[in-house]
This record gives sequence, structure tokens and C-alpha cells, in this order.
Amino acid sequence: MNTNREYNNPVVEQRADPWVYKHSDGYYYFTASVPEYDRIEVRRSATIQGLKNATPVVAWRKYETGPLSANIWAPEIHYIQGKWYIYFAAARTTETRDGLFDHRMFVLENEAVNPLEGNWVEKGQVRTRWESFALDATTFEHRGDLYYVWAQKDPEIEGNSNLYISKMSNPWTLTGEQVMISTPEFDWEIIGFRVNEGAAVLKRNGRIFISYSASATDFNYCMGLLTANESADLLDPRSWAKSPEPVFRTNEETGQYGPGHNSFTVSEDGRDDVIIYHARNYKEISGDPLYDPNRHTRAQLFGWKEDGTPDFGVPVKDSVFR
Repeated sequence: MNTNREYNNPVVEQRADPWVYKHSDGYYYFTASVPEYDRIEVRRSATIQGLKNATPVVAWRKYETGPLSANIWAPEIHYIQGKWYIYFAAARTTETRDGLFDHRMFVLENEAVNPLEGNWVEKGQVRTRWESFALDATTFEHRGDLYYVWAQKDPEIEGNSNLYISKMSNPWTLTGEQVMISTPEFDWEIIGFRVNEGAAVLKRNGRIFISYSASATDFNYCMGLLTANESADLLDPRSWAKSPEPVFRTNEETGQYGPGHNSFTVSEDGRDDVIIYHARNYKEISGDPLYDPNRHTRAQLFGWKEDGTPDFGVPVKDSVFR
């Protein structure tokens, strides 16, 4: 890892749940939750740092009523089988019931070469075994199969959300088994709320890593890690080992609080791995943390431990753009 080259943070202000994807055309494509939770934006840049000033294009806006009318959260942009897809969560209302929002998961499709152009077509809700709170879907391909990983409330399990995995028959339809691979169980996963959410997939060193976020969205928010061998049955919960400690968390010395809901990409020269995440630069929050807009998008290089697992270090200090 080239430790002499770092990114100036924050990369994009007031953008939570950031997703950055580097495409074969050399551009970085970026989407994230906007503070108003009312639309999905996409922007692109030839560099990660350039995302700051890249012009966002509105891909989709929420409806006035119905299941797509409130709290548009955590969009992700993917390129699958020659088309662009955006996965996101939406709700009927901003109100909660029994402490939970009523989010469901949805998909948009775009056949254009450049996803900042063309039309985004609604492919509908991704249906799971339960009609319950569900969000933060991501996808990845492995050995010819398309997989879907998401967070959902099991009506029979205490807590807000667990992590599940399933194969897909196409980019908007699950097929076969739907398996739980993580549930909040450690002390650091259940502060404020019992949460596992915001999964992101990283394939390296003969293994598949799934990072995820846990606990309330204030300074307690942190990241965990699941690991499976690339040759394992990914639909077998026993294939996944969970880190007993957070792998990325609040750091008082660097002034970064509640880092999480990340994505992974690579540096401009392709040599280094980069983690994209959000965090605040202050600890105390007035009101509900979900409506504090200052979860900024950040980027930093990370390396690897001798055992082949990622070493994210600590969230770095904010820096001045130059």
C-alpha cells in the first residue's frame, strides 16, 4: 500500500451510506443517501477526489404516496450482465411502528452506456420470505451465480435486522434458499438498537469478506466483518465466520464518530484497495441521529494483515482540500 498518498476527507459532504463503483470505462460512479431522503442521485468522476465537485444527476424521485414515498435510503449502483442497476430502500411513511420503519427493497434498471443518461425503469420490489422491514441490499457475482445480501427483520427474532443471503434468478428476483448469516449478538452490535445492516462484499486472498454496520447511527455505529472461503457453500451459515470485535469504529483522537455503511473500490492506479464510508466529525447530536445531515462520505486506503484479512486501521482525520 502506498501510504504516501491519501485522500482529502471528507470527499463529499452530507452524503451518508456512500456507494462508489469503479467501472471498466475508468470512471468512479457514486450514489448515497441525500439528507432529504427524497431522491436518488448519481455522479461520476475520473478520480475519487473529483466526486466532490462532480455534478449530480437525479436518477429517480420518490412518489407522493404509497410504498415509494418516504425515507429513500442507501442506494447502490451496480453493473450486472450489461445493464446498470440501482438497489435502494423506500417506505410508505416516516413514522415507525413498534420501533421499526416500514422499508422494503426496490430495484431500478438502466440500459444506457452511461448511467447518468438514459431512463431508469422501476423493476419493482425484491420479494423475500417475509413482508417486513428490509433494506441495504447489495449484490455480487461468484462462480457464475448472482448473490443478494440484505438486512431484514425476522418477526421471530428480537431486534431490528439480521443479514441474509440468497441467489438471484435475475437482478431483481431471489431464488432458492434465503439464509441468515449474521444476527446482532455481541455487545458492540446492540447499542441502542440490535442492528446488522449495510453489507458490502470484498473478494480477496481466496476468501469472501462481507463488512456490515452495527448498533445505533450515532457514535456507537461501527463495522463488523464476516469471512468465508471462496470455495465454501455461501448459503451455509456455517461457512461464515464473524469477527468478535469491530473492525472499524469511532476514534476520538482523529475526531471521527460512527464510521460505517461502507463500500469498497480501488485506487486510480488500481494498486490499492480503498474503503468508502460515512462518519461525523462530532460526537454529540441533537435529536434523532438519522436526521442529522452531517454524515459525510470519506475515503481511505487500507492494507492487509499477514493472515490475509483486511486491515482498515482507524478512520483518518478530516483534511483541507488543496
